[in-house]
Amino acid sequence: MIALIQRVTSASVSVDEEVVGEIGEGILVLLGVEQGDTAEKAAKLAKKILSYRIFSDENDKMNLNVTQVAGSILAVSQFTLVADTKKGNRPSFSGAGSPELGLELYPQFVKEIRATGTTCETGKFAADMQVSLVNNGPVTFWLQV
Repeated sequence: MIALIQRVTSASVSVDEEVVGEIGEGILVLLGVEQGDTAEKAAKLAKKILSYRIFSDENDKMNLNVTQVAGSILAVSQFTLVADTKKGNRPSFSGAGSPELGLELYPQFVKEIRATGTTCETGKFAADMQVSLVNNGPVTFWLQV
């Protein structure tokens, strides 16, 4: 399971010109599901993101996590994150999890986040989505479990 996380001051996702998920300060999570991913990996990634210290403390050091700043999460499924781009000029998606696996694990990831009391907005699985964000920093990390 792969996540590209971005510290944001705001982010939203729209489908058919309608906003379906929107947050203020927090983390935008673009989530990719790989073959062999499990509910346990979804839980581990959710826990890692919630505890990842990417917000500034009073000394302007990245020492605080999203829960410590009362931030929110916007989780957007994005299978293109799992593309193999090592060869050629066209990405290969042979390592991507099946749509059925994604449809199982994306909601599981969201459930894990929400179970902690953290607000978690979402996109719409497998939809053509437009994502808007104001990246704070910019701060962006690629995480894999």
